[in-house]
Order: sequence, then structure tokens, then C-alpha cells
Amino acid sequence: MTEGIPVDLDALARWMDAKGLGSGPLEDAMLLGGGTQNILLRFVRSGRTYVLRRPPPHLRKNSNETMRREARMLAAIADTDVPHPRLIAACPEEDVIGASFYLMEPIDGFNPTVGLPALHASDPAIRHRMGLALVEGIATLGVVDYLDAGLEGFGKPDNYLERQVARWQAQLESYREFPSWPGPEGIPGVAKVAKWLDDNRPSAFEPGIIHGDYHLANVMYRHDGPELAAIVDWELTTIGDPLLDLGWLMATWPEDG
Repeated sequence: MTEGIPVDLDALARWMDAKGLGSGPLEDAMLLGGGTQNILLRFVRSGRTYVLRRPPPHLRKNSNETMRREARMLAAIADTDVPHPRLIAACPEEDVIGASFYLMEPIDGFNPTVGLPALHASDPAIRHRMGLALVEGIATLGVVDYLDAGLEGFGKPDNYLERQVARWQAQLESYREFPSWPGPEGIPGVAKVAKWLDDNRPSAFEPGIIHGDYHLANVMYRHDGPELAAIVDWELTTIGDPLLDLGWLMATWPEDG
């Protein structure tokens, strides 16, 4: 491996040779920021720029399956109007570089949580439109027919809403393996919120594709205006109630500034 690069570039080059993806060395390899877990590696081959996405060096039990699911979703929405990173090729196998991975096109855009370009910072109308574009991104995703997109079996829409509170309560309980975790009781009101959600659960919903972690940190905007360049970080994507993406966006919306 190249020093500081957690990917075997020679092994990757051989795999790309077999896929007909350029020739010669992988040049200008650099790690990209963004995301807290998975690795993003940008490089150039035969004059074309690629971005590789793979799990972290210390794999979690579902890391490789998450990569495979992400790649499947990006392939499924390739011909839709959903702004997303364009998939180039995926490697579901784990023996090439030690983990499943995929290659995608680089995104020409910026993330607003790390700062706004002068154009966006100077114009309230542009910033207002950015918020509307953010909601329109998941609206566009939510209307995609997941069955027509080839995503049958990708999620479990039956009883989806009924499972949510118990699922996330179990997630909180799992943190007990960490010595410093005080337990769910350390979060004031968590039991009350859980009960409220169960008591006020909608009786029905229209199943669709959801991103699963939709907020300002997981999108990129165009440099030349307020529209989305891409929705990124698809590791929690599934089939469920698309309104949950809207709810999470509203829950995480910054109130000031």
C-alpha cells in the first residue's frame, strides 16, 4: 500500500484492468473528508477521475454488506432524476482490497455544513432555495417505484413503522458494551418520546425508497446555484416510509444562522 492510503492500489489496478477501466498506474491518490466511518479515496487513471468508497479499516460485522447495498441502490436510481453520485463499477467481493467497495464519479459540489461560497453566503434568496431543493431531493427519491427500479427484497416494508421504536431502543441498549455509556436512562425523556411515537404512529404509509440519514451534512450543492449536486452517504438506505426522511431532516434542521 502507498503510505497513508488504506487501499492496495496495485490490487485495485489489477481489478480495474479486468473491468476495462483504464490502464497504467493510479495517480494523485488522496483521501477525501466527509463521513465519519467509511473511506473515500480519489484518484486518476488514464485521465479519468474516480472516487472509491470502502468500509473503514476495522470492519464492523455489517460493513461489507452495507457497501453492497449502497452500490445496488446507486445502480437502481441511475436513470432517475435523483441527484446522486454516479456509480461506475462495484466489487461485492472482499478479497480484492480486503473489503467490498465501489467506484463512482466525483461530485462537483460543496457541503454547506463546512461553509458557504460567496455566492450562496451573500444571497438570502439562494439560501432559501437551498432549503427547498433539499426537501425536493427526498421528494424525488420517494416517488421512485422501488419495484420498477429492481429493488424487490431490498427492505422489509411490511410493519416498517411498527418496528422503528423497538429497533432504535435496541440500538441504544447495545451501547451498554461501552463502559462510559450510562444507558438510555441517561437521556432525559427518551422513554417518554418512545411512548409518544408508538401512541401516535400512523396507521398506514406508502412504501418507498428512503435515504435513512437525510440532513445537511449528507448532501452536496452546486457551486453555481442553490440546487443539489448529489445526495451522499447511502449506508442506511432501505425501503420504508419516505416521510421519515422528511421528519429526520426537520429534526436536525439548524435553528439559528
